[in-house]
Amino acid sequence: MCSQEGDDYRLLKEYANGFMVSQVLFAACELGVFELLAEALEPLDSAAVSSRLGSSPRGTELLLDTCVSLKLLQAAVRGGKAVYANTELASTYLVRGSPRSQRDMLLYSGRTAYVCWRHLAEAVREGRNQYPKAFGIPSEELFSAIYRSEDERLRFMEGLQDVWRLEGASVLAAFDLSPFPLICDLGGGSGALARACVSLYPRCRVIVFDIPGVVRMAKRHFSAWEDERISFHEGDFFKDPLPEADLYILARVLHDWTDAKCCHLLQRLYQACRTGGGVLVIESLLDADGRGPLTTLLYSLNMLVQTEGRERTPAQYRALLAPAGFRDVQCRRTGGTYDAVLARK
Repeated sequence: MCSQEGDDYRLLKEYANGFMVSQVLFAACELGVFELLAEALEPLDSAAVSSRLGSSPRGTELLLDTCVSLKLLQAAVRGGKAVYANTELASTYLVRGSPRSQRDMLLYSGRTAYVCWRHLAEAVREGRNQYPKAFGIPSEELFSAIYRSEDERLRFMEGLQDVWRLEGASVLAAFDLSPFPLICDLGGGSGALARACVSLYPRCRVIVFDIPGVVRMAKRHFSAWEDERISFHEGDFFKDPLPEADLYILARVLHDWTDAKCCHLLQRLYQACRTGGGVLVIESLLDADGRGPLTTLLYSLNMLVQTEGRERTPAQYRALLAPAGFRDVQCRRTGGTYDAVLARK
């Protein structure tokens, strides 16, 4: 086997085995491996981990050793036995309660997105999301499918809180938002992005606008509503009156919908927006040719299997914003997962 063929074959195997790596990560999170090791007073052997998790000895040892190979855990030998502890990566991103934890988003990905991705080929053939095949539920009302139960709605909201805990500040700092004293975060969920906003811009006030079930859950399970600068407003942003504001934030919203629905929503925002105000679109931007970055392309396929929408290029967002009346469209790359597009009225 020549060198190039060997490299190509190794790359092919890496791609083919990618789902196994994801499942190791998801399973370890779901079983509570990282929380257990974080709470332990010292590294634990596989028998102790198995006993405390109520998992099989053989399966636990295999999972722990694979996590070591993936640099999620570290192992040492004591008394002739391997003992395990979290790596810095796991302590930072995989333990519940860490200020940078991504555990809830990973659990959502493993329990929901992963199941839909099993039907990617069907999604490509049919051009529509796969909730009927994945979960046996209709998907004509998109968020009735996404929020298919109270537990799922909470899991989704917790996952987005993980995202904005890590990336909210960078996207909100891409442009100076201090000239906008009253901001409305449409589809703002738990209020996580609103909290990041008032932290960066202490003089602003933020209205979180979302459907009634989400607002009720936000008040029951999350703390953003306790900040007097943040208020919650119930409604459907496609149909109900929108609060007047200086700036509207659409964070991970437009990528859910078809071009026609995005145009309809942006026209409604333009009518509600105060003169001199604007809209801030926060999305993962595709390159100009639409063929990268890889993460954004994968997210776009995720929109295919889970929603009606897609990720877009800066030019495609300009094409949505201009007919609604918005002008002076500026796009800023943040260097992170999500980028920012600001347009003015």
